[in-house]
Amino acid sequence: MSDTPSELRYAPTHEWAFFQDGVVTIGITDFAQEALGDVVFVELPEVDQPVQAGEEAGVVESVKAASDIYSPVSGIVVEVNDELEDSPDLVNHAPYGEGWFFRVQVENDVELDDLLEADAYQERCDAETASGHAPEDGDA
Repeated sequence: MSDTPSELRYAPTHEWAFFQDGVVTIGITDFAQEALGDVVFVELPEVDQPVQAGEEAGVVESVKAASDIYSPVSGIVVEVNDELEDSPDLVNHAPYGEGWFFRVQVENDVELDDLLEADAYQERCDAETASGHAPEDGDA
């Protein structure tokens, strides 16, 4: 069973979001990184780039597959995790810590209400595991 911190919100496409002081930090979940396997490259959005909730904002590549990263919220990218350029494996080792992807100044924090809480996300992951669908099928 993968780790699903309760203080985060989750997108159905396996991104997590942490909201603090008008900024949302975004990464992929433990479930997603486990399904992807060893991450070898991460393509992140540019700072000052606008992103839209549910739209592609980057790509994560592993030894198994390449998957799109979707922004769970709309806003402007204010920071990217430059550490991932030299150490993409941080996504595998610390998906909820040092392996974060980017931060967005949100336009409307109400979008966070559309994301799943930890229990609902874990149920979704359990259902995907049972059905044989995994994130490497195209979702991060």
